[in-house]
Amino acid sequence: MATPLSLTIPHQLGRAEARRRIQQGFSNLVNQLPGSSGRCIERWEGDRLTFEVAGMGQTVSGVVDVMDTAVKMDLQLPGVLGLLASGLQGRLRKAGQLLLTKK
Repeated sequence: MATPLSLTIPHQLGRAEARRRIQQGFSNLVNQLPGSSGRCIERWEGDRLTFEVAGMGQTVSGVVDVMDTAVKMDLQLPGVLGLLASGLQGRLRKAGQLLLTKK
């Protein structure tokens, strides 16, 4: 059974700039997932990114919705990765905030 993980990261960039930064820096977010050295499939539909990342014999799937003032990420963590959800949430939030900080 998969464990859901959701987080919302506010930003002040506007939708277009936030989407551009997510497109360019998504691999940095993926690297926060344990064992994420496997394949990564990304598909954009408008301002929604759907993805799957394979690693450690598991596949993490999720969506990233880019909105005007926030980015919302919903993940499904399979098996033992679900046990790491709370620690993983903090790492993803920090990486996302760095990516979306106005410069």
